[in-house]
Amino acid sequence: MESDSLNPPFWLKPAGVQTMLASAGVRAWGKNPMLDAARETILATADGVRLLGAMSRQPRPHDKGLVILLHGWEGSSNSTYIRTTGRFLFNGGFDVFRLNLRDHGPSHHLNTGIFYAVLLDEVFDAVRQISEAEHGKPVMLAGFSLGGNFALRIARRCATQPIDDLKQIVSISPVLNPDKATDRIDNSRFILKYFLKKWRRSLVIKQRLFPEHFDFSAILDVNNIREMTERLLERYSAYDNARSYFKDYTIINNDLQGITTPTTIITAEDDPIIPVEDFYDLHTSPDTRLIIQPFGGHNGFLEGWRLNGWYEKVMIEAFANT
Repeated sequence: MESDSLNPPFWLKPAGVQTMLASAGVRAWGKNPMLDAARETILATADGVRLLGAMSRQPRPHDKGLVILLHGWEGSSNSTYIRTTGRFLFNGGFDVFRLNLRDHGPSHHLNTGIFYAVLLDEVFDAVRQISEAEHGKPVMLAGFSLGGNFALRIARRCATQPIDDLKQIVSISPVLNPDKATDRIDNSRFILKYFLKKWRRSLVIKQRLFPEHFDFSAILDVNNIREMTERLLERYSAYDNARSYFKDYTIINNDLQGITTPTTIITAEDDPIIPVEDFYDLHTSPDTRLIIQPFGGHNGFLEGWRLNGWYEKVMIEAFANT
């Protein structure tokens, strides 16, 4: 375990401030050449799933490589932390691919089936396709929150199903135990309100697009994430309950011990959603670097009045070692 120094000013230290500002639109103001260069892309996976993404290429040939960015639950390729991180990396000379998980961003129409966090195969296949299309140039993967969980599970799978040109993985504020994270969300009025609003909106869109398949009326009026999950699973999945569903994408104990792709995990002691104790119990591989910061909140790690993400510098250092 390593601990690099992040020492934000006093007004940025509260976890709630860090967490709120991580997604605040003000951080994304100003020119963003990554967005100017973006070209929409739809990837069709081996199982026929279609995922929406955006590729931003550098104007000139280069050898720095491509970074794939994965957002968190109910975020998107257009989330503030994705746009600001992508801008930083693009300005640093990297190509950037922002991948939407199923039913995130404007992608609800692409698949009849609804999103579940256990759907690793389609995300893994998308990352593999993006990497293979680079024809030998280095590819890096960075995920946030639930996207960080996906990134770690991809790293674990790569130990037995390598993606040849995937050289580095960074996971920021990853969900390790979704059962605990759900309780934390439900017990925080501000965070709960944020996720309820976004999830309800997503379900309404899905129901409107596929009314013959979905009726979420008995789900939309529930006022906590756990009960909404229970009702959704009961009606539209093979899972008996939320705990069994959460277990299938939980990362604990020795789950990351076999990772062979160089991987960096960044979390904060004061994360209001992800208990830091989960990270102390992880047994990681020699190729995995775990950084636990005292401050940073969830997806924050903002270090000054410009609201830049400290983790961006960690990414650049990691990617320089490819």
